[in-house]
Amino acid sequence: SLLSPQLAGINKKFARTIGISVDPRRRNKSTESLQANVQRLKEYHSKLILFPRKPAMPKKGDSSPLSAPGSPGRADCLALSRQVFKREKARVISEDEKNFKAFASLRMARANARLFGIRAKRAKEAAEQDVEKKK
Repeated sequence: SLLSPQLAGINKKFARTIGISVDPRRRNKSTESLQANVQRLKEYHSKLILFPRKPAMPKKGDSSPLSAPGSPGRADCLALSRQVFKREKARVISEDEKNFKAFASLRMARANARLFGIRAKRAKEAAEQDVEKKK
């Protein structure tokens, strides 16, 4: 998204020149993922070695032209930290898992969410009628 490079202190046009894609249509769904993206971009930017286009006139943020081409931190050999996922071991499928109907449970959950207000209203009316009958 546009917000991730901004929070990392990187201009969107400059981000595209150093290999960071910027999609203005994308929206961040959670602050946790946004902060993770910002941290990843800051780490990437700190490891990046930028060579000046004109060695005689280096700009702010450029590295010295004497940096070795194979030095760690080059854009083509950056080792970014990846999120490690724990792999589950193979196991026997239980009877509950065999009998579980995913589609039916999703449809039921959708129906329950859609009818929640109506059911609450009917329950409230039924409770009021019970109170009136007791009087």
